Amino acid sequence: MPRSSETLAPPLGALLRRYRDAGEPLSCEPVSQGLLNRGYRLATTRGAYFLKQHLDAPTADRDTISRQHRATQRLHALGLPVAPPLADSAGRTVAVIGGRCYALHPWVEGRHRDGAQLSTAGSRRLGALLGHVHTCLEQVMESPPPGEEYESARPADTFRVIDELLRLTRARHPRDGFDELAEHRLLERRVLLAEHAHRRPPPAAAAGWVHGDFHPLNLLYRGAEPAAIVDWDRLGVQPRAEEAVRAAAIFFVRPAGELALGKVRAYARAYRRAAGADGAELAAAVHRVWWERLNDFWILRWRYQLHDRRADPQFPAASALVVWWTREYEAVRDAFTG
Repeated sequence: MPRSSETLAPPLGALLRRYRDAGEPLSCEPVSQGLLNRGYRLATTRGAYFLKQHLDAPTADRDTISRQHRATQRLHALGLPVAPPLADSAGRTVAVIGGRCYALHPWVEGRHRDGAQLSTAGSRRLGALLGHVHTCLEQVMESPPPGEEYESARPADTFRVIDELLRLTRARHPRDGFDELAEHRLLERRVLLAEHAHRRPPPAAAAGWVHGDFHPLNLLYRGAEPAAIVDWDRLGVQPRAEEAVRAAAIFFVRPAGELALGKVRAYARAYRRAAGADGAELAAAVHRVWWERLNDFWILRWRYQLHDRRADPQFPAASALVVWWTREYEAVRDAFTG
């Protein structure tokens, strides 16, 4: 569940005393990006660091964070661009202070780049990078449990969600442009789902370890080259190719809700080569992620049920993409598999 935007000042004195060579604090500025946890640029007498405060309840316990840290250390040893946490004087990478978990990482200079800022060659590099992430995770993580199936959304459940969100949308007074767009998209989606309910995909069985949240705000570039994949909170077992499709749907969506299919094609070819995935695996992933998007309303849930508007700017393009993707289904599938 998302947290509010309250400022939770980190206990710098108690934290830095645990790190022998971190120095004394000079400044600690919040990093604006990030929806679920808190990040700070910490400057000390010894240099710059990224201080992460873990707040997202499903992943904020010490054991889960430590597993993520071990994974990034092993991935770094394999040559992937990651920024593993620093160990304190006792060799620990998670500091628990006042019941909250913190981790100190090296500061990585770089910038975020979305698909519009990537060339075709950059799109290929992105696909190859994610493919390498998946194959390297296969080397450093334990084998996923066999036989586990991943169900897709049920239309009956989605119709109930639509009805509830419509009720909340219409109850707002005064209404604004977002409310009008939300109602329009909910009504539109109800019709689309009724038309395509028979296309619900079967459970997915093939799964592997994935980053879990691979998108532009979790990848830093230095020039044209990826410098660091960050935020491994959602590290877990999922159908691998679905992460590749989800990432492309975020990186390469245009403001009007269309995908830049030329770049998607370059990205997907590179991903397939690096991950050893075939066209059939990608085709099944495209269908399941399309269905997931058709049934998903997380942005509206945040706004109307959790009263959290931080994701609102994503809604126009994300909601338009579902409509466009449904209309251009074959073209999208061919871009990922051709």
